[in-house]
Amino acid sequence: MDFKKLKEQIETAAKNAFLEMYEKHGTENIYSFALYSDEGAMTVCPSSNTLETLKGIDKDDEVYYKFEPAEWTYEMEGADLEFNEICTILRAELARHEDKSEDEYDKWFIEFQAELYTICIEVLEKLKNENFFKNIIGKDIFLIFTVSDYEFEKQDLKNIIVRLNDNEYKSEYLDWMETWGN
Repeated sequence: MDFKKLKEQIETAAKNAFLEMYEKHGTENIYSFALYSDEGAMTVCPSSNTLETLKGIDKDDEVYYKFEPAEWTYEMEGADLEFNEICTILRAELARHEDKSEDEYDKWFIEFQAELYTICIEVLEKLKNENFFKNIIGKDIFLIFTVSDYEFEKQDLKNIIVRLNDNEYKSEYLDWMETWGN
């Protein structure tokens, strides 16, 4: 698989998804953007949320809904054609390796999955460092990469949050993480 090309496709799709969300929902005060995948590494999807959608949420649940992309209002919205094409490419690559022995496939898959996840994080980091989001909406936003039905090790998740956020969201998220399991 050409991971360099895949990374370029994900970057373009992420930019287009955010621009589409801003065009459609910019007046709702967008504060977040995420890329997420699944444990089977078959998908990459965008997600975004707005402060407007958080207004009616119970205070006890507010932090969860603020930071959990699966709960965001605009999950899997934006640059639909581009993200569908990326998902098709991923599924085709997975299918291409199905006839390997179980051990060979498992070894290959772990590397493939790790590379996909790394690319998604690198794309978000690149866009943050280029001030892509800030240049569009005039402020920093919360960025995260997550995987549905999968839990990162706590330290790995902290590293993702620190890497992608140089703003008040970083400390708020890390403080929230300290309450987990308590």
